[in-house]
Amino acid sequence: MLDINEIMSLLPHRYPFLLVDRITAIDDQKAATGIKNVTINEPFFQGHFPGHPIMPGVLIIEGMAQVCGVLALSTVADPHSKVIYFMSIDKAKFRRPVTPGDTLQYSVTTLRQRANIWLMAAKAHVGEDLVTEAEFKAMVVDR
Repeated sequence: MLDINEIMSLLPHRYPFLLVDRITAIDDQKAATGIKNVTINEPFFQGHFPGHPIMPGVLIIEGMAQVCGVLALSTVADPHSKVIYFMSIDKAKFRRPVTPGDTLQYSVTTLRQRANIWLMAAKAHVGEDLVTEAEFKAMVVDR
């Protein structure tokens, strides 16, 4: 399990763009899970949408990508000297809106890893409901 400080030691993201609060599990190079507690205090709710707050889908995708980044960076010898760049996002689907009070659970799985290139599948759930899914291709490089 990684807390927010350990996540920030791996990822360059900071508020308001750090979209994962905790990593609850990492299974070698194979899989990881993380959570994001969605509150009405998120800055994007001011404009998306007034009177009907919905978390933008692109930010759910970003949260899944950040968990993918933690998984990939947790496997390299010196993760603090590396950064991960996303190359593509494919097969993205949005199943239901995410609203204040929801807890997003991100789960990512490695589909393939060759040298510094990763292909991962990711899903975001609220409770038992699948809300978003996508595949990510990323490259781990020197900072």
